[in-house]
Amino acid sequence: MSNPTFDNAKVTVIFVLGGPGAGKGTQCSKLVDGYNFCHLSAGDLLRAEQNREGSQYGDLIRTNIREGKIVPSYVTLKLLEIAMAAALKERDGQDNGWKDGHGRFLIDGFPRKMDQAELFDDTICLSALTLFYDTTEKVLTDRLLERAKTSGREDDNLDSILKRFRTYKEETMPVIERYQSQNKVVQIDSSGTIEQVYQATVKVIEKVLYPAA
Repeated sequence: MSNPTFDNAKVTVIFVLGGPGAGKGTQCSKLVDGYNFCHLSAGDLLRAEQNREGSQYGDLIRTNIREGKIVPSYVTLKLLEIAMAAALKERDGQDNGWKDGHGRFLIDGFPRKMDQAELFDDTICLSALTLFYDTTEKVLTDRLLERAKTSGREDDNLDSILKRFRTYKEETMPVIERYQSQNKVVQIDSSGTIEQVYQATVKVIEKVLYPAA
């Protein structure tokens, strides 16, 4: 087996998982400001790719997103690898985590199924940790329906939301259990305010980035 593309001794990858509407993107934005992470959203990369003129994956991505299904792993992995390489090149030499080939990434909404987790760790970079934002389906549904008023996302409707919940339970929970068995998951209750959730998150992030402190 070939070595992963990126060395996990230099490149810190933190997966950010949780049900649709758990607040993953909001927390990632705050961590970018606080700790100079590069935030990659698998969903955003896929949505951008489906709209990119001449994309060989556009129709495939569009159909899967509309149906609330998971896009084939090889597509998502390729987009993430390209985005990580671009960020490492662009930020090389920056203070705060990006010198001499070092980098720090939050990968949001990924891996969403087992083969994605295994392939990423084996071929792209061994992850350091998974942040798991957890709350009730009622909280998630209320947030998504509120977001739907302004988001313009075609999957922010009740039918797609219910499909996404089902897919999440069937496919993503086993991934979280895989990383729990490796002691690489921290579960955070995301029912509270944005600031409460962020303070809980910061405690975790500090331990990963500054273990000797």
